[in-house]
Amino acid sequence: MSVKSYPQLVAELAELDADIEAARRRERAAAMETIRELMTTFDIKANELRRDRRGPYRTRPVEMKYRDPVSGREWSGRGHKPAWFTGKDRSRFLIDGAADSLDAKKRA
Repeated sequence: MSVKSYPQLVAELAELDADIEAARRRERAAAMETIRELMTTFDIKANELRRDRRGPYRTRPVEMKYRDPVSGREWSGRGHKPAWFTGKDRSRFLIDGAADSLDAKKRA
């Protein structure tokens, strides 16, 4: 039984790490090629592969509810309040159609 010294084992480990990384890169490239071929064959889009427990990922445009009469900028009411909106009465900036939809939501 041959006992290897610490420097020999470290050198062997470095060589094995390099071999492992090279094998990983080769196999990953082959896997990516297979995945691309399958996605093309079955017309699979990248967003269909998402693991989402809440169901499919779909986005819709958000209706704008507020408009700055000076600059014409709009805000949907989501996210951070714009500077032109902060500290002012919301009803002054409501877009006509948005006021109707807000009233309907309050009644529901």
